[in-house]
Amino acid sequence: MAGFLTLLKRLYLTIYNWTVFVGWFQVLYMALVTLKESGHEHVYNAVERPLQLAQTAAVMEVSLVRSPITATLPQIGSRLFVTWGILWSFPETRTHVLVSSLVISWSITEIIRYSFFGTKEALGFAPSWLLWLRYSTFLVLYPTGITSEVGLIYIGLQYIQGSEKYCIRMPNKWNFSFDYFYASILALGIYVPGMDFTFTITN
Repeated sequence: MAGFLTLLKRLYLTIYNWTVFVGWFQVLYMALVTLKESGHEHVYNAVERPLQLAQTAAVMEVSLVRSPITATLPQIGSRLFVTWGILWSFPETRTHVLVSSLVISWSITEIIRYSFFGTKEALGFAPSWLLWLRYSTFLVLYPTGITSEVGLIYIGLQYIQGSEKYCIRMPNKWNFSFDYFYASILALGIYVPGMDFTFTITN
């Protein structure tokens, strides 16, 4: 029974990895084509749906991957926050050039990562050149991705503060208040120590 469950998990991860790989490849292709033909202002609109699907799909791997959950959760959480909490929630941020650097950094990183794990799950090993790509490109793309995330959250602060979106004010029946503006500032503050921690563990 244990062997069957292991095989089932391996099959699931193989299908999952290659499905998400296709999703990120679509994001990269559409971003590059749009960047060339229409400019960075239109990149988000071109990739919005596949980006949301590919990024949100990462939630499904939290309990299945071998990576430490202490490294996986902060990375997935921060990306979901930028995807849904900033870009989707505040359209004013979508035309900034940092969206292009964000999407390109994320998509190349994930294309390599999912092809690496997809090959490893399917064949039991991954070619050395794919392993080299995974960790070599990460050294460049991780900082550019993080910088883009932080930049977009910072840019979004003015719109968050002005809109009052997602804020809960007292008095209310829960006797609870929440300010999305200060929560976003807190998220920015966590990025600095969190970036070094995640980078160290992942490598």
